[in-house]
Amino acid sequence: MGKSFSPFNIDSYLKVSSEKSLLRFTTAGSVDDGKSTLIGRMLYDSKTLFEDHLSAIKKNPDNIDFAHLTDGLKAEREQGITIDVAYRYFSTPGRNYILADTPGHEQYTRNMATGASTADLAIILIDARKGVITQTKRHSFICSLLRISNFIIAINKMDLVDYSEAVFNKIKSEYQDFSATLDLHQIKFIPVSALFGDNIVTKSNKMPWYAGESILESLDNTFIGSGHNLLDFRFPVQLVSRPHHNFRGFCGQIASGRIKVGDKIVILPSMIKSAVQSIETFDGPLAEAFAPMSVTLTLDDEIDIGRGDMIVKKNNLPLSTNYFEAMLVWISNTPMVANSSYLLKHTSNSTKAVVGHLSYTIDINTLSRNLTPHLCMNEIGRVTISTHEKIFIDTYKTNRQTGSFILIDLLSNNTVAAGMIIEKIPQEDLFKRYKQIDIDAAQKVREIHPSERLVSKSAYEIKLKQQGKTLWFTGLSGAGKSTIGRLLEKKFFDEDRFAILLDGDNIRAHLNSDLGFSDADRSENIRRVAEVAKLFNSMGMIVITAFISPFAKDRLKAQEIIGADNFYEIYIDTPIDLCQKRDPKGLYKKAINGTIKEFTGISSSYEHPESPSFICSTQNCRPEESAMSIFQFYLEKL
Repeated sequence: MGKSFSPFNIDSYLKVSSEKSLLRFTTAGSVDDGKSTLIGRMLYDSKTLFEDHLSAIKKNPDNIDFAHLTDGLKAEREQGITIDVAYRYFSTPGRNYILADTPGHEQYTRNMATGASTADLAIILIDARKGVITQTKRHSFICSLLRISNFIIAINKMDLVDYSEAVFNKIKSEYQDFSATLDLHQIKFIPVSALFGDNIVTKSNKMPWYAGESILESLDNTFIGSGHNLLDFRFPVQLVSRPHHNFRGFCGQIASGRIKVGDKIVILPSMIKSAVQSIETFDGPLAEAFAPMSVTLTLDDEIDIGRGDMIVKKNNLPLSTNYFEAMLVWISNTPMVANSSYLLKHTSNSTKAVVGHLSYTIDINTLSRNLTPHLCMNEIGRVTISTHEKIFIDTYKTNRQTGSFILIDLLSNNTVAAGMIIEKIPQEDLFKRYKQIDIDAAQKVREIHPSERLVSKSAYEIKLKQQGKTLWFTGLSGAGKSTIGRLLEKKFFDEDRFAILLDGDNIRAHLNSDLGFSDADRSENIRRVAEVAKLFNSMGMIVITAFISPFAKDRLKAQEIIGADNFYEIYIDTPIDLCQKRDPKGLYKKAINGTIKEFTGISSSYEHPESPSFICSTQNCRPEESAMSIFQFYLEKL
């Protein structure tokens, strides 16, 4: 029987343990790479196992199965593979650990992503006999996507390659070549034999050519921050607590940031201001709390707050939006179909959402981007998402909690995807978060009073014998918008009608030369063009616009500015492979090579019109014929 602890010793042990830093790490790799064995060996050699675990694996001392320490499910032991995520907690003199042993089989990619989602470090195992394979790349990419910054690449089963330094260096070089384009920060390569314990807990004398640390030494010495964003205070309300009429508290877990009694806060979405009166916990009130603590906040004012609302600080607001772009890890057997509806769960809030355009999927082997119509199980792709109600988000890069979400099938209630919100968020008012908190600020804006015109639009139209309309061309680069637009402008002139072409390159060369090609700048570019078109229409002029205008919301905004009665959306429908073949300016080639960033159809999305006024298919039609068909359409609308 082991030595018993006195109450004093227990208290001292718990105090020392609570003061240690905590490291969350995950293991990943292909089937039979030895993940569970490595973890089992680490627990065994570091003497952090309970007696029942020791007795279970010592039934046959000559053939210890370390994988049984983590493969807890009966099905896992029968099949010899890891299926579910196995969490284990252990401690060394240096720090405390939470480890997640994740499945290696492609079928269980979703489980692997779950285990990695909260990790600070990833141990990726590579079989020394096989080298870098597809699953190695898949797991590395997912870990990169999940913003894990520290990596240990454990090249396992060195005993089966005679502890060869040449094999180790070859695999190291192969992985470095692959990972060069990933966002990986700290990478350590360690040659190991999990079965025999080489370089797991202590240094092995079988590989004298390796001068680095063992796995456990590396874990103990890896610098890890808090793992939480402590700058941006985000408190999604999960429950309203009102045990009696004298108490009203708002319960939840602090997703990020810190809060003090007396701090000024704002309630989203109501934008009502208040201040923190008290911070309550099970152990009593606190003066300050921080992520990831679960607390109950009371406020100075009686405010109607419910589950799904968010409490933030006045001068540090998340983005309020119902439209954003995200990377999805698809985990359902049923493929994702564009424009399908799902339930989106984000923090404590749930709302219906539509997954719109699939910009591209990632080829795990090459990390190249593929244009495909569907997102299938275990595939990763970039999509646009619109939500029924506005939600309060940060990018996943800055905040894992408010930058992530899941999608749930509305009929089966099954989770179908895990999503990470990316940096570029197209929104018409991206330059300002949302309405000002201080209403008085609006009064500081200079008052503007548009003057009355002495000549009406209808008077101009009578004079010109035509109706001022806007023919808004939209389509991919290379579709032929400008070419058709110039021919159509000439056709109107030949027919004694007054029309003007607003071309993308010409407008950007002068009026909009201050704008770039970010999603926000693209939106502003279209807004300005719409305002110019509206002015020309008001003078009875026909306006032809030739702009990619990739986002549906921007085209809708243009319609609102110009007026639905004066706006015709003309979809210049050309397949992307034909656009790439034409490529008159060589832009697609540059975009594919990475010379041009954020290029529509390659690295930035294009949302096809759902109900355009007219579809002009150019695949089997000459530009002159296309221009004539649009001219006839205009005449028919008069």
